[in-house]
Amino acid sequence: QVQLVESGGGLVQAGGSLRLSCAASGRTFSNYAMGWFRQAPGKEREFVAAISYSGSTTYYADSVKGRFTISRDNAKNTMALQMNSLKPEDTAIYYCSARDYRMGSRSPMEYSYWGQGTQVTVSS
Repeated sequence: QVQLVESGGGLVQAGGSLRLSCAASGRTFSNYAMGWFRQAPGKEREFVAAISYSGSTTYYADSVKGRFTISRDNAKNTMALQMNSLKPEDTAIYYCSARDYRMGSRSPMEYSYWGQGTQVTVSS
């Protein structure tokens, strides 16, 4: 079992920045690929970014590429999502997730563990 807790969400104006964090506990964090997903009201959960178990490979949705950066610190069992140039369409609940494979995936179906989510609201 892996327990995940997100933090860092909030309200920000368009063009601003936020940094989300995900703290993991339980089994060996470095064995898992990690991902960020988001879900806006009335919409399906969508892929945002993912990172391999070592951090050497990252994946991004086209909508956030160049604005968001995913990273992880295996020594501290944490993952982060740096979000810059935020847009109102980035407003959603953001979820941290873990996958029991070394490489990440863009499909939420491939992730077994999820946090409770943190709200990000971008005002225009």
